[in-house]
Amino acid sequence: MKKMIGVALWLLAHAAVADNNNNRFLQLEDIFNLEYAADMEITAKGDRVYFVRHFMDIQKDRKSGNIWSVDTATGELNPVTSGNQLDYAPVLSPQGDKLAYISTLSGSPQIHMRWLKTGASAQLTNLTAAPGSLSWSPDGRRLAFEMFVKGKPHTPVKLPGKPENAEWAQPAMVIEDTLYRADGAGFTQPGYTQLFVMSAEGGTPRQLTSGDYHHRGPFSWSPDGKSVYLSANRRENAEMEPLNSDIYRVDIGSGDITQLTDRNGPDDQPQVSPNGRLIAYTGFNDQLKNYENNTLYVMDIDGGNVRALSGHLDRGVDTIRWAANSKGLYFNYNDQGEAHVVYQPLKGKHKIVARNLGGKSLGRPYIGADFDVANNGTVAFTYSKPQRPADVAIARKGKTTQLTDLNADALNHKVLGRVEEIWYKSSADQMDIHGWIVYPPNFDPRQKYPLVLEIHGGPVAAYGPHFSAEVQLFAAAGYVVLYTNPRGSESYGRDFAHTIHHNYPSQDYDDLMSGVALMIAKGFIDEKQLFVTGGSGGGTLTSWMIGHTDLFAAAVVAKPVINWYSFVLTADAYPYFYKYWFGKKPWEAVEHYMSRSPISYVGNVTTPTLLMTGEADFRTPMSETEQYYQALRLQGVKSALVRIPDASHSIHKRPSNLMAKVAHILWWFEQHKPTPAPVARP
Repeated sequence: MKKMIGVALWLLAHAAVADNNNNRFLQLEDIFNLEYAADMEITAKGDRVYFVRHFMDIQKDRKSGNIWSVDTATGELNPVTSGNQLDYAPVLSPQGDKLAYISTLSGSPQIHMRWLKTGASAQLTNLTAAPGSLSWSPDGRRLAFEMFVKGKPHTPVKLPGKPENAEWAQPAMVIEDTLYRADGAGFTQPGYTQLFVMSAEGGTPRQLTSGDYHHRGPFSWSPDGKSVYLSANRRENAEMEPLNSDIYRVDIGSGDITQLTDRNGPDDQPQVSPNGRLIAYTGFNDQLKNYENNTLYVMDIDGGNVRALSGHLDRGVDTIRWAANSKGLYFNYNDQGEAHVVYQPLKGKHKIVARNLGGKSLGRPYIGADFDVANNGTVAFTYSKPQRPADVAIARKGKTTQLTDLNADALNHKVLGRVEEIWYKSSADQMDIHGWIVYPPNFDPRQKYPLVLEIHGGPVAAYGPHFSAEVQLFAAAGYVVLYTNPRGSESYGRDFAHTIHHNYPSQDYDDLMSGVALMIAKGFIDEKQLFVTGGSGGGTLTSWMIGHTDLFAAAVVAKPVINWYSFVLTADAYPYFYKYWFGKKPWEAVEHYMSRSPISYVGNVTTPTLLMTGEADFRTPMSETEQYYQALRLQGVKSALVRIPDASHSIHKRPSNLMAKVAHILWWFEQHKPTPAPVARP
């Protein structure tokens, strides 16, 4: 209770500072004012972009979104839908006269249609589960989509003797599946995701696939509308081979399914060329590594003559789109923390056609973007700037034009932290490490500032020069923030990612500490006010760091892995984690697991440490956090445990949870700043 009162008092003080600064700096409550663009859909002519305009509903404490359109010539914005529901996944019909999308307007996700000429709209379905991966048939008469189909629960035991109207306990849950719970979804129901087709005018959807396999989109139609192509893992031991998917063709008339690829590794997102002769898809040969570059392939429509188009690029391919003339493809990839769109001809080298994609992660500065391409080559994409969430932009004939400024009203009057790119050498082996510094508003290099080292998760993920509400709030509170991409991060090539294969944490610690040393050498950092925090893999590294150094005044460990042995046996995706991150089951390599576990070094910790995890986190379960908290208490280390009710691994799925996360981090750091020496009075 004392700690919660302390947090409340700190928030009140923070609010007072906001008033004193005339609200010039970013404040916690400003999170509810932020918006961002996503789900790009551009017309064939390239004259208009449809997108989802996400906003925060302060009354219901959730993210909502409506579909808007913007004219690419004038920048004129127009709403397509409105309300406090979530509308998403807009898909234009091939003729450009209708827009299909998914909406929660009725209380559950359903397929809706907007007739663009008349402005009429209608809900087309009353489905029992959420649809996804909407795809139009070439003639615009049908829609394909995926949906989860429930199986029958296994109830082998029925208790006798229950009187009529008696109030007995809920029946026991019997679990026999390998994958029985999922982060963000809880305990899973028996069943599988299947392909459905329905009339674009509404009516009863028809299920085309069946069996104990997941059949997932994105889907692609043959030009004659007689087949749909998809990706599925239809192997007998699919749950224990999570990456082993293949490309299949499904006959619309008969439902017959034909396998087109067959290798050890994932083959995904099939896209039929406009002329119907080729299929493009992404995948890689699975070497059981912690990371592989996703490669762009094409094959003949019958599955023959497979060749790689992006094998020369030491980066992973993300989303793919065919050019209208079928002579090449567009795709996006991440390079050194930033995203680009390139055009890759069927023969020859790729060419970058759009840069500065991103801005979809409000909390931390992760990479991630959406794009679409018109028939004339105009690229619509989520546009990223370090001090703004994603806007809509287009790239046309080598020129980028920003079409929206969604946060002008929320941020133009704010003074945000300046973001500066840095490169430096790791003390471990002189490897080049990439990072960014965020300075407090009105930064003065003649003063001394506290430093926050913020560590990304993954571990194969990446930060970049993108907007981050968390980082900007730290800067607004007077901290210099350092965030980097230590070894193992993506977007720097396969070898860089493989440096932590079966070796995590390891020299990534040295990469991070070298960044801290660089900041101290700059002369404006107070060496007695060094703080560290991170979430998920960043939480793991934070707990690892305080087990190897006492340099930091305080640490906040968010949703970490503390004990790899127990993590593999309690996390939701355990068949993947043990196989790709360690290569052996925990009891087959106890020393390996424990030597990489922060819990093994808890006896070295003296740093005051706050731990924070969502109570519904099935990715890095609460038991990991509780182990470390109890170990710290046994060690006599000043520590605290923050449990976020109902939150999954994405702690800040609700805006108030993001506020709570930042507020608790700042509260912990503030109370562990050194006490100023008393001033002698005459």
